[in-house]
Amino acid sequence: MSTVRGRLPVVTDAGLAVFVSGVASMGLEILSGRIIAPQYGSSIYTWGTIIGVFLAALSLGYHRGGQRAAEHASTDRMAWALMATAGYVAAIIFAGDLMLAAVAGLPLPARFASLPAVTLLFGPPTYLLGYISPYAAELAEADGVGRASGHVYAVGTVGSILGAFGTTFLLIPTLSVEYIGLVFGGLLVGTAVYLSYPPLSGLTARSLAVAVLLVLAATSGSFGFAVEGRVLYETQTPYQELEVTQINDTRTLYLDDQQHSAMDVDRPTRHVFEYTRYFHLPYLLTDDPDDIDRVLFIGGGGFTGPKRFVEEYDATVDVVEIDPEVIDVAKRYFAVDESHERLNIYQGDGRRYLRETNRSYDLIVLDAYKKDKVPFQLTTVEFFELAESRLSADGMLYANVISAESGPASKFYRAEYRTMSEVYPQVYTFPTVGGSIVQNIQLVATRNGTRVSEATLRAREVRRDIGIDLSFEVRKLREEPPPTDDVPVLRDDRAPVDSLLDPMVGQRYVVQETTRNGTSTGAPAIEPPVRAPRAAVARVSGV
Repeated sequence: MSTVRGRLPVVTDAGLAVFVSGVASMGLEILSGRIIAPQYGSSIYTWGTIIGVFLAALSLGYHRGGQRAAEHASTDRMAWALMATAGYVAAIIFAGDLMLAAVAGLPLPARFASLPAVTLLFGPPTYLLGYISPYAAELAEADGVGRASGHVYAVGTVGSILGAFGTTFLLIPTLSVEYIGLVFGGLLVGTAVYLSYPPLSGLTARSLAVAVLLVLAATSGSFGFAVEGRVLYETQTPYQELEVTQINDTRTLYLDDQQHSAMDVDRPTRHVFEYTRYFHLPYLLTDDPDDIDRVLFIGGGGFTGPKRFVEEYDATVDVVEIDPEVIDVAKRYFAVDESHERLNIYQGDGRRYLRETNRSYDLIVLDAYKKDKVPFQLTTVEFFELAESRLSADGMLYANVISAESGPASKFYRAEYRTMSEVYPQVYTFPTVGGSIVQNIQLVATRNGTRVSEATLRAREVRRDIGIDLSFEVRKLREEPPPTDDVPVLRDDRAPVDSLLDPMVGQRYVVQETTRNGTSTGAPAIEPPVRAPRAAVARVSGV
C-alpha cells in the first residue's frame, strides 16, 4: 500500500474520497432507474423522484457533514462512511426486491408512488456519501476556504461525470444489476481500505466482512422466488431489462418485467396473445389484400407478427427494432430466421428509419409502446405525418396502443386517436377487452377516406381467405369515435405522454390468451403486480 501511495503523490486522500463518492453517487443514481422501473415504470415522474431524492439525501449529508467536519473530519471517518455505504449497497443487491415489495402497497397518488421506494433504497447510501465533501474540504491542503471548496466541487463533479458515463455506456450494457452493485461496492470498500492505511484492526475486519457480503449478494442474487417459470436468459440491455422465461410449451419475452411477446414452442407462428391476431385486420380493411406487398413493423419484440406475415402472405416484411439485444434474443429463442428472403431486420430508431428510407409501404405496424414507457417521438402529429408520407396511395398505419377504452386510464388512447385523426381521414378502433381495463387497443389509420363498416368487414372475413379467423376480432370494431375534447393533440413541442399514462400506474394490464386452435380463451393473462425476484429461479443457458 505504501508503494501505491508513493506512486500517487498528487492524489490526496481527501481528493480520492471525493472522486470516488462522486463516481458512486452518480452511478447509483443511473442504476436506480433500472432497479425502480420494473415496479414503477420509467416515466418522467419516476426519474423526477429519483433525481429529487438523490439531491435531498446529498444535501442532508452535506449539511450534517459540514456541522461535524470542524471537530470530527478525518481520513478514517471518510473511510468509515465509504464502507458503510458499501454495506448498504450489499443490502440493496440482496434484499432490494423485498424492500420494494414492502412499500409497494402504500396509498399514494400514482405520480408519487415511487417516492417511498427510492427513499428507502437510495436515501441512506446517498446521505452517507454526502459526508465526504465537507470532510474533504476541511482536510484539503489548499490554502483558504474558497480554494478548498472549489477543489472539492471540481473533483467530485469529475467523479460524477465518470460515474454517469461509465454506468450508462459501459456497466449497464455489459453487466447485470447485481454485478454493477458489486462494482460500486467494491470500489467503495477498496477506497476505504486504502484511506485507512496502515489499517485499523476494526475497520479492516469490517471492510472484509462488507466485501464478503457484496460478493455473496451479487453471486447468490436477491432473496425471493419466481413465478414466471424457468428463466432461459436474462440481461440488462442499453434500453431495458430483458428476460426470457418458459412455462410448459409457452416461451415469454419480458421487457422491464412486462409481458411483451409469447411463443408456442411447438408452433412458433401461432398467436399466443389475443391482441397479436388483430395484426391481420388490415387485410380486411383494404379493398384488395393482394395490394399489401410491403409491410414495416416498428418494434420487433418476439417477432410474432413478422413471422406470421412472411409465412402467411406474399409480402416483404421489414422490421426496425431499436434494441440489438432484442433482435439477438428473437433469433435465439423465438425462431426468427433472418435468412428468410422476405424478412429484413434493421437495428435502429423507427422514426429515424422512416426519415432516412426511400421505401414506400402498404402497411406500417407500430408496436413499440409499453404500458408505462412510450417513446413520445412515436406519438406525435409530426411522426404520423412522416409515416403517412412513406405509405402507398391506399396504405395504412396500425398502432398497438396500451391503454383503457374508457375511464381515467383511457387518456392516452383518446389522445392518440385525436392525433392520428389530424393526419388520416379514417381511424378505426378495436379494443381487445373493452371498458376501463388497461388493455391492448388497436388503432388502424387509413389514407382511404371511405369508411368501412363492421358489416362490410364481416362479409370480407367470410369471403377472403387471409389465413386466420377474425370473426371475433371484427365484432370489436367501434363505430363511434371516442370523446377527445379533454385530451390534447400530441406534437413534438408538446407531447405530455407521461401525464396521459399516469392514470394507468398501479392498474393491472390484461392480455387475453388464445387456445391452440387460435380462438380466444376468454381468460386473461395478467401481468404480475409485483415483479418476482430473479435470482432464486433456475438459470438455463438454452433449450
